Amino acid sequence: MAADAPITQDVMTIPRKLPDGPMNLVGLTRPAMRDALIAIGTPEKQAKMRVGQIWQWIYQWGVRDFDAMTNLSKAFRAELAEHFVIAVPEVVTKQVSTDGTRKYLVRIAGGHEVEIVYIPETDRGTLCVSSQVGCTLTCSFCHTGTQKLVRNLTAAEIIGQVMVARDDLNEWPQTGTRTYEARLLSNIVLMGMGEPLYNFDNVRDAMKIAMDPEGIQLSRRRITLSTSGVVPEIAKTAEEIGCQLAVSFHATTDEVRNKLVPINKRWNIEELLDALRAYPKVSNSERITFEYVMLDGVNDSDEDAHRLVKLIEGIPAKINLIPFNEWPGAPYKRSSNNRIRAFSEIVYQAGYASPVRKPRGEDIMAACGQLKSDTERARKSKRQIEAEAGVSQP
Repeated sequence: MAADAPITQDVMTIPRKLPDGPMNLVGLTRPAMRDALIAIGTPEKQAKMRVGQIWQWIYQWGVRDFDAMTNLSKAFRAELAEHFVIAVPEVVTKQVSTDGTRKYLVRIAGGHEVEIVYIPETDRGTLCVSSQVGCTLTCSFCHTGTQKLVRNLTAAEIIGQVMVARDDLNEWPQTGTRTYEARLLSNIVLMGMGEPLYNFDNVRDAMKIAMDPEGIQLSRRRITLSTSGVVPEIAKTAEEIGCQLAVSFHATTDEVRNKLVPINKRWNIEELLDALRAYPKVSNSERITFEYVMLDGVNDSDEDAHRLVKLIEGIPAKINLIPFNEWPGAPYKRSSNNRIRAFSEIVYQAGYASPVRKPRGEDIMAACGQLKSDTERARKSKRQIEAEAGVSQP
């Protein structure tokens, strides 16, 4: 490893012009939807009830056509159709891996593209959701990090990814029912493109919709937000979203983490761990997940394993060991299976769960750290990527 990697850009939000035309009801909070209905003339005394009715149609039964909302009057349905739309991202391509993983490339306002991944397992189905177009963090092992940040996704574009996946899985309940037996999409992980805590308000609003008991109805314990360590937003995550927390940790010294996860230059390991120890939701039943990508010769030594368990001492936690998922031009290599097992054993013997994540969807570039808009994929040479990451290879 050579010169310092670039520090994260000082970007919290990307301003954007809202599209002209009817307002999209998807992504609005209940209060915002109520205000929007009142603005078109809905009597204030009726507005809350109307929100409840429309909410169920959109989020419980997946209806996109106002004419299908049969418990509303024809006149009101016509008024809704005049002023509003129910719009989700457009699916450009869908790929299905040999292991059943599905990857969707979707197009959003402005012609931008993001990727969504659905991972089926025996006891759950997990949807990996994106929160930004590109990413501002330039983590050197991550393919997404080689794509510059374009903008934050709106709440509509975030929850819309969930709706797109449920469409494809044919998982909307029959109109008028509330049963959810053997959900195909049972979990959401905010681990796709982008840093969720640099788009906090939109992520929060989208996840509140996902958790709403009269809509998609996911438990907060089935939603996991992964951050690279935006320390000031960590406590807010517990207070305003209440979901599970995962941290992209990946190194046991500031010197190495500065290169792998450049945000560490702003909030170092000590500051990050202090914030995690104070995390309001921390308990043995709600452990923080430490994500640790295994990079050959970089962060995978026995010494690293011993330092890791020492660093997280006192934090209820589990450590997800992630075999590095290689991508074209990647400046790192995956640790050997023997090295990963030895690392895992040290962590396990210290009293922490240390599962090794099974790579999924590698044949369709859908594995962890491989997501990137097709229009941006492979635009950089390996030499360019290594130079920006501060990595020198023989």
